[in-house]
Amino acid sequence: MRTDVYRRDKTNYYLDLAETVSQRCTCLRRHYGAVIVKNDEVISTGYVGAPRGRKNCTDMGKCVRAELHIPRGERYELCRSVHAEANAIISAPRDKMINSTLYLVGKEVSTGEYIQNAVCCSMCKRLVINAGISQVIVRDDRDHYRKIDVQDWIINDESIEGVFGY
Repeated sequence: MRTDVYRRDKTNYYLDLAETVSQRCTCLRRHYGAVIVKNDEVISTGYVGAPRGRKNCTDMGKCVRAELHIPRGERYELCRSVHAEANAIISAPRDKMINSTLYLVGKEVSTGEYIQNAVCCSMCKRLVINAGISQVIVRDDRDHYRKIDVQDWIINDESIEGVFGY
């Protein structure tokens, strides 16, 4: 038996799948890929792209948010795309997502670098919570990642922080 064979750990294996999925993205700024896994079975995948039937930013050759100089994390309603997490959730049956894990990878198109401190936007967090996903794992670099307990998003509700003086 060979002992010199490298075997990728399971978490990075699923993150590698999410990174491969991200190669289908049609966003001109950032490529994200998502994979939902439960009991070691891939339930669904998703990448960033315009809703079915609509032109993608890559087809149009422009990004409205970039043209308007909108910073990352703001004014998502102006984006043509559906986020990777949302596309993965839309394509999966809810009963299979209960207590599943969502693996998420984001890269900058211009540099090919991993997006530092990447996390689901507030709208995607709501979808993840409602889907019953229990954990989100986000890639920080080729071999490192963060585990996020979705229960923390429920307890620390960012939608009311600052609104009532919290």
